[in-house]
Amino acid sequence: MGKVTGFLEYERLEEGYEPPQERLKTWKEFVITLAEDQAKVQGARCMDCGTPFCNSGCPVNNIIPDFNDLVYRGDWRNAITVLHQTNNFPEFTGRVCPAPCEAACTLNVNGDAVGIKSIEHAIIDRAWAEGWVVPQPPAVKTGKKVAVVGSGPAGLAAAQQLARAGHDVTVFEKNSRLGGLLRYGIPDFKMEKSHIDRRVAQMQAEGVVFRTGVLIGEWPAEGAASKVTNDAKETISADQLKADFDAVLLAGGSEVSRDLPVPGRDLEGVHFAMEFLPQQNKVNAGDKLKGQIKATGKHVIVIGGGDTGSDCVGTSNRHGAASVTQFELMPQPPVEENRPMTWPYWPIKLRTSSSHEEGCEREFAISTKELIGSKGKVTALKTVRVQWQGGKMLEVPGSEQEYKADLVLLAMGFVAPVGSVLQAFGVEKDARGNARAGTDAKGGYRTGVDKVFAAGDMRRGQSLVVWAIREGRQAARTVDEYLMGASALPR
Repeated sequence: MGKVTGFLEYERLEEGYEPPQERLKTWKEFVITLAEDQAKVQGARCMDCGTPFCNSGCPVNNIIPDFNDLVYRGDWRNAITVLHQTNNFPEFTGRVCPAPCEAACTLNVNGDAVGIKSIEHAIIDRAWAEGWVVPQPPAVKTGKKVAVVGSGPAGLAAAQQLARAGHDVTVFEKNSRLGGLLRYGIPDFKMEKSHIDRRVAQMQAEGVVFRTGVLIGEWPAEGAASKVTNDAKETISADQLKADFDAVLLAGGSEVSRDLPVPGRDLEGVHFAMEFLPQQNKVNAGDKLKGQIKATGKHVIVIGGGDTGSDCVGTSNRHGAASVTQFELMPQPPVEENRPMTWPYWPIKLRTSSSHEEGCEREFAISTKELIGSKGKVTALKTVRVQWQGGKMLEVPGSEQEYKADLVLLAMGFVAPVGSVLQAFGVEKDARGNARAGTDAKGGYRTGVDKVFAAGDMRRGQSLVVWAIREGRQAARTVDEYLMGASALPR
C-alpha cells in the first residue's frame, strides 16, 4: 500500500502521449512515462484494501501493493527487485499489457484504479537507466541441456529461469531475429525492439544460447499456416532435438490466422494482418523487402476489432493511408462497464486505442459478405449489418452496403500454433489445435511425449504477453523438477 489516505487525496494520472500529428511521422514509441514525483503520487493512491485483488488479477501475480509502496517511499531499487520476483520482463508488460490488474483494483469498484501499469513502466525504465538490471548467472551448472522452441515471451521467460537454475539452455527461433510475436506482431510505435535486444544480451551473459533461422520440424506448404512469417535457413528434426537435449519445451506462438471464407478472398490486396505487420517491423529493423504491403494512398479496411486490428490501423496511418475503417462483428460495447456486475474481472467496454485516435472509422455489428474486385485486385467489400439473438448471429434484412477498399487486412484473431511442429513431436492436440497439456503444480505443462513440454500460446492458444510470461515461468519450474527431481524456481 502507499499512503493510507492517498486514494482520497490524489487523482489518477495517466501517462501522456505525444500529439498524433507528431507521432505519425515516426515509428518510435510516443508514451510519456511518469516522472519520479508523478509515480510517487500514483503509488500513494494504493489503498490499504486488505485483500489486494490486483495480485490475482495479474496473470504473473505481481506483488503490486509492495512495489507501489516502495515507489511512494522513494525506494526504487527495491521496487525493481520486487517486480522482478514475479515478472522477468516488466518492460514488455509495462508497454503492451491491457492491465487486468487495474480492472481488479479495489478502487475500480466505484472510482479510478491505481495506475499500476504506469508505475511498472516507470520502475523498469528507471532500473535500466540506473544499471540495476544485470545478468544473474548460476553459481552451479547442472550439466543438463534444455531446448526451447520459440523466442517469444513464453520461450524467453522459460529460458531465463532455466539458465538461472544452472541448465544449458538453447533457444531455437525460425525467424532471423529473436522475440517471436513480440518482435514481429507488435508495431515499434507500441514497443521498440531495443527492449528485446537488451534482454537477449542479459540472457546471453547468463549462459543462454540463441539460434535463429532454425526451423524445428516441417513447414506446411499451403493454407493459412504457410503464410506465417518464416525466415528459416536450417531445419532440425524433432527426433534429433530430443536426442540432443534432456528436455524440450515447445513455446511457439499462436500464429495461424483466422481466415475469411467469402467470395473474392483470393483477390490481390487481401492479406492477413500477420503478413502486413511483420513486414513493417522488418523494414524498421533495416531489412530490405521486395513488394512490401503498403497502405500508402489506399482506402484500407481492417476486419477485426481487437488489438491486432488496432495495430493495423496505426501502421496504415503511418504509411499515409487515404482512409482507414475497422470492422467489428460484435455490437458496440458500452462506454462504461457495469462495475458492480464485472469487478474484479475483465470488463466488456468500448476501448479506444491510441491508433484509433490517430484517425479511423469504426463500424460495429457488421459482417463481410463478399470481396469485390476488378482486374484481379480488390476494389470494394459487400457487407451486411448483423444482430445477435439467443447467441446466434442474424443478418439484418436490407442492410447491405458496399465499402471502397484498396487494401483489406484480416485481423480476426488466431486459431492455433503451426500444427506441423506439434505433429513432428507426436504431441496430442486439443480441439483447438493446441498442445494438450495441463497446468497442475505437479506435472503441469508436460505433453504426452516423454521429455517434451509445452507452454504459452502453444498450449493455451492466443493470449496476452503477460500470460505467456506466466506459463514460461511455470513450465520452467516443471522442467527443472523433471530434470533434477526438485526445483527451487518460483511458480
